[in-house]
Amino acid sequence: MPTDLNPYGGVFGGWLMAQMALGAGSLASRVGKGKAVVVHATDFTFPGAMEVGDELSIYCDVLKTGKTSLTILAEGVARERNGEAETKVSEGTFKFVLLDQNDRPRPVSAVIA
Repeated sequence: MPTDLNPYGGVFGGWLMAQMALGAGSLASRVGKGKAVVVHATDFTFPGAMEVGDELSIYCDVLKTGKTSLTILAEGVARERNGEAETKVSEGTFKFVLLDQNDRPRPVSAVIA
C-alpha cells in the first residue's frame, strides 16, 4: 500500500522486515508449540524490489535449534499483481527463544522429538 513506501516510491525495507518477522514467528510458535519471542535478527538482504500492489509471500525454514532457541531463515517473494512473475525481494535470519507460561526460557527438546 502507498503508506508502506519509502521516499523514493519503493516498498519500505522496514515493512518487509516486519512481515518476515511475523512469518518466522508463526513458524517458531508452531514448531515450538507455544510462545516464542524474537531475540535477534540479522543478515538482511533486499535483492529485488516490490511494486505497489504486488503480493508478498514469506517462506520460512528452521536452520538450527539451540537449547531454548530456534534460528529461522525467512525469505520474501513478491508476485506481480496482474500476473505470475515472481521476484525474491528479501531474506533474513531470526532467532527466537521459546518461553513457558511464566515467560521463562523453556527447552526446545521438550517440544521437538
